[in-house]
Amino acid sequence: MFTEIDGSRKAIGDVDVVYHEGLYHLFHLVLPNHDFIAHAVSTNGINWRRVNNAVFIGDPGSWDDLMLWTMAVTPDPHEPGRWRMFYTGLSRRDKGRFQRIGLAVSDDLFHWRKAPVHWQDMRGPNDPELVKRARLLCEHHSASRHDAELDEASCFPLEPDGEFYESALDEGRHWVSFRDPYYYRENGEGWLIASGRVNEGPIVRRGCVSVMKETAPNQFEAMPPLHHPGLYDDIEVPNLIRLDGEYYLIGSIREDAKIRYWHTDRIGNPWRSYHDNVLMARGNYAGRVCRDEKGWLFWCFYSMDLNDRTAHNLMPPPKRLTRTRDGMLRVTTFEGFDDWVMREVDTRCVHTLKEGLGQQLCSIDGDRLELQSEAGFQAFVFDEELNCFRFRTTLRLWGKGKCGLVFRVDPSTHDGYYLSLDLLKGVAQLRAWQTGPDGSGEDMMQFRGLQNGYWYTETPGQARVQLLAFGSYLELSIDGRVVLSLADQTFDRGLLGVYLETAHLEVGDLRLNHMRTPHQSDDHLVTG
Repeated sequence: MFTEIDGSRKAIGDVDVVYHEGLYHLFHLVLPNHDFIAHAVSTNGINWRRVNNAVFIGDPGSWDDLMLWTMAVTPDPHEPGRWRMFYTGLSRRDKGRFQRIGLAVSDDLFHWRKAPVHWQDMRGPNDPELVKRARLLCEHHSASRHDAELDEASCFPLEPDGEFYESALDEGRHWVSFRDPYYYRENGEGWLIASGRVNEGPIVRRGCVSVMKETAPNQFEAMPPLHHPGLYDDIEVPNLIRLDGEYYLIGSIREDAKIRYWHTDRIGNPWRSYHDNVLMARGNYAGRVCRDEKGWLFWCFYSMDLNDRTAHNLMPPPKRLTRTRDGMLRVTTFEGFDDWVMREVDTRCVHTLKEGLGQQLCSIDGDRLELQSEAGFQAFVFDEELNCFRFRTTLRLWGKGKCGLVFRVDPSTHDGYYLSLDLLKGVAQLRAWQTGPDGSGEDMMQFRGLQNGYWYTETPGQARVQLLAFGSYLELSIDGRVVLSLADQTFDRGLLGVYLETAHLEVGDLRLNHMRTPHQSDDHLVTG
């Protein structure tokens, strides 16, 4: 995982990842100040090393002198070997209420300089002469990662076109959305999409994916929205990819903090939704895609506090982005975890977590368990306590009882993670359940819902299950699809097992492996 340390008052924000010559390059915001775009590199997508920051806010009077927001890094199609970073900037002139898009360029992904801009410093026309002279002495005449040269022919910073989009502070929310750029190129043509808003209709339903066509190198012309669902306030951090001949538009929705997607067979045709268009469970946000040697990867940041996405964030390991036979997008477990798998645990060594309950059955046959509990809750746990692990099995439920998994459970207090699996409806619910301080009365029982996920199955009562516990990162896959993806630091070690409540369950194809503990802790961002 990749995040800030406690006490730093900083948190990782929106991310963008590029894969080039064996290295993953992570560019990300640092909250809450948004003063710079940070840069880190990795060979495996899990362990990261911070390198020099890429771009900083401009000096006072610049178009981006207040904050930097989401960026997108892409090869420059007009200059082989060069890279372009489109990024969002806010100015003090507008008190941060007007978003614009700028450009920085690099020849190696490590050293960046801002592209020329058409912008005039309007501050202080009545300043004393000594102050004006001081400002002149401070002016920069060359581009850097802080400052841009002035060029009246430049189209940067880009602003929304009032013909199609909200473009003034006296309309809509009095807060202009034009951010989170993403560059898409196909058949020799390029488009820059961004989070924008149409200029008519119910005010909190105007969120759209705006689009500008690149008419010449670094010259862009506004076009009508790529997609306007008519439902959301904003569609944040949009991505556009083509997978197996179908186009997919991925965006993050502020209303429910989920990542959703739409699809079409041709740009210009209507964008369609599936009955299940949620790509990632709640808490995962600002998703970005990148392509490596094996296909598309999906990245995002995760907020451990859903009420405040500016603190306690981390970037979990990526997921592999795939397409089902019927055209739906799915995220699957990153194959890089295979390199962390260690010795296998003997799953024939099983005991009950609780004693003195009613009629129960535990039959062991190689890599298969048959479990039964007629009444009350019972967990059948493996003897060995575990920290990081990968657990794989096929569950088959007879009847309509309850079942699920427990992990990192304390043998004496039974505090730990409880994962409810409704194999009939396709619902997963993860909770942290523990004992509070002695003498804390009714608050001694501490129960937190961490994340819910859903899946559809053509075989109700049966599921292939994979559970990963890797440091604070927790991931559940059902039938190959990632259903839960989150981070939690409540419990770090304990027993793992299967629980039943008035149920009869077959646990087959059992495989349980230790995993190496992550080399880097969750606070690597600063200390690494």
